Amino acid sequence: MSFAAGRPVLAIPGPSPVPDRVLRAMHRSSPDIYGGELVDLNLRVMADLKRLAGTRHHLAPYIGNGHAAWEAANANLFSPGDRALVLASGHFGRGWAQAARAVGVEVEVLDFGNAAPPDPQRLTERLAQDRAGKIRAVMVCHVDTASGVRADLPALRAAMGDHPAVFAVDAIASLGCERLLMDEWGIDVLLSASQKGVMVPPGLAFVWFSDRVAAPRAGVGPYWDWAVRAQAAELWRFWGGTPPVQHIYGLAEALAMLLDEEGLEVAWARHEGLARAVWAALDAWGADGSGIGANVAAVAARARSVTAVALPGAERLRGWTVDKAGVTLGLGLGADRPGDALRIAHMGHANAHMLLGVLGVMQAGMTALSIRHGAGGLDAAAAEIGRLA
Repeated sequence: MSFAAGRPVLAIPGPSPVPDRVLRAMHRSSPDIYGGELVDLNLRVMADLKRLAGTRHHLAPYIGNGHAAWEAANANLFSPGDRALVLASGHFGRGWAQAARAVGVEVEVLDFGNAAPPDPQRLTERLAQDRAGKIRAVMVCHVDTASGVRADLPALRAAMGDHPAVFAVDAIASLGCERLLMDEWGIDVLLSASQKGVMVPPGLAFVWFSDRVAAPRAGVGPYWDWAVRAQAAELWRFWGGTPPVQHIYGLAEALAMLLDEEGLEVAWARHEGLARAVWAALDAWGADGSGIGANVAAVAARARSVTAVALPGAERLRGWTVDKAGVTLGLGLGADRPGDALRIAHMGHANAHMLLGVLGVMQAGMTALSIRHGAGGLDAAAAEIGRLA
């Protein structure tokens, strides 16, 4: 028997659930793109995106996904032969390194595995060896979506000292879910996308950049040139051509929800609480030695938007939750044993009943499939929500 009929639930780390009011805002025909309300709305959205990132500096929006944001950052930061130092704690950190290497950047990777955050001391030691200042940029994922590792950005920036390298951060899986203050933390380049904490369907990429890197690099093409977009006066120039009309309307609605109605501080606290509820359930399920637990041991190094999970039998459980309960869990992307790993997203448009429902379905599935687990996981999660509320 299946209980999957009804509204399906996505608990994958992107695309995340889109609020109904955002979908309603997008469900419209295109207005005049050369004047009128869309022009003004776009300007408001650009200002709100800067508020979201905690910056007074520049913003270049693109039609694309997170990989497009990587491409835009790489195109503007580097010329062929430049050097970059990538701090990798999972699949996506290595992916950004590969993307830079593919366009001729000399990339060195400090790899911290799949379960530990970048070590500021190792960064300090490596940059101290670069006495000539040849490393153009230090690149890191704030949250690696695959491993669930969270980097300590202020500590990493402090570890760079007075080295002239640019500090570039991928915030695709953290923006809107984690405390993130671009200017205060000394971030020179920040990139993200629409489909995770921003609560809008895939299709938009954003790159914020400081005055330090505002001058265009030689050889950057007109489409990727972030200076053209950041200095735009006409609507089409922001987007390099026809604007993504429906996405702009949806983005305006989502930003109003996040910035003006809930507020960023409250949103960050909500994601913190949801994450802690997941961890409480995992601790209970793994208490009997079943091998269930969060991928990242140190709580401070865990993402607040997604939790990577070690769970023997995860592949079978994922199939059961979809077929029998309508809940889709994330793949164990980049895990050493992907068949025994999964990811639980608690990003963007997520609340207590959504998360507790996901955890309840997981517990039912483990029982149905005779997957060993300790008792009381759902109770522990509920107690954590009750404690924090």
